[in-house]
Amino acid sequence: MSWREAGAPVREPAGQPAQELIYGCMGLGGSWSSEPHSSAHVDEAAAAVDAALDIGITLFDHADIYRGGKSEAVFGEVLAQTPGLRDRIRLQTKCGIRLNEHGLEGYYDLSRDAILARVNESLGRLRTDYVDVLMLHRPDPLMDPAEVSSAVGQLMAEGKVRALGVSNMSGAQIEVLQDRLETPVVANQLEMSLFKRAWLESSVLVNHAEGTDYSFPHGTVEHCVRHGITLQAYGSLARGLYTGAPAAAPSAAEEATARLVAQLAAEKMTTGESVLLGWLMKHPAGIAPVIGTATPDRIRACTEAATVAAGLTRAEWYRLWVTARGSNIP
Repeated sequence: MSWREAGAPVREPAGQPAQELIYGCMGLGGSWSSEPHSSAHVDEAAAAVDAALDIGITLFDHADIYRGGKSEAVFGEVLAQTPGLRDRIRLQTKCGIRLNEHGLEGYYDLSRDAILARVNESLGRLRTDYVDVLMLHRPDPLMDPAEVSSAVGQLMAEGKVRALGVSNMSGAQIEVLQDRLETPVVANQLEMSLFKRAWLESSVLVNHAEGTDYSFPHGTVEHCVRHGITLQAYGSLARGLYTGAPAAAPSAAEEATARLVAQLAAEKMTTGESVLLGWLMKHPAGIAPVIGTATPDRIRACTEAATVAAGLTRAEWYRLWVTARGSNIP
């Protein structure tokens, strides 16, 4: 019997406060090559973790494939070197993507055996007995929801996983999976930012010709809100596009948006990073941005995101959106 059949009430995601920032660890661990990580990479990870903790972040996001496993490995070394740190933070990691195996650059694998094996490997690299959230990284067309349920149930029974999330899934895909699970899906991680706006555009372009320009499955945000599934936004800082990162040939809309972000930051005596994150967090879905930079100063520049969200006016919010899209809304 699934949790829904049992009449379990919709509830807030376990252990994930609303309006929080998440630190994304994909940038830690050195290169994506097979070259081993160094002590310098561990030091870089420690500095990033310190900066994240300084601004109140307690949830750290991983995946088994990040830097070929090195992101988890350097983080595990930081945990081992810092007594008591594991008790102060929450960890989530992802599985489901296989890279450079069997002659393929990549494929997806959410089979029972793969989930069990990959989680155990991640726990070993992270040097921890459990993760607070396990996320299924990408939809696998060959996924059998019953197999996923069996694997997740075993991992939870063993105390290795405390909650389940997904990444890059539509509302319909989550619903099919949820029907076979004994535990609720607590989070869905999607690319969401002022630059990657398909999640937002799809909500206003229903029955509009321009809507065909966006592939984001309409109804996904609404499904997550309805079922208490936290929306985690990766790429939330738009990779620095609006806050000073070099761009080869920025469009007129991108240049105008960068100027507007800087103007609002000056008016509110904050940073451009906090403006961008505040714009996301203003949305009533309760979006939790994932910060992916490894630069401590840029992590700390996100400190006032929630304050900006609370103070951003409706007109300012719309002005940022309209400027970024380069045209008026319908």
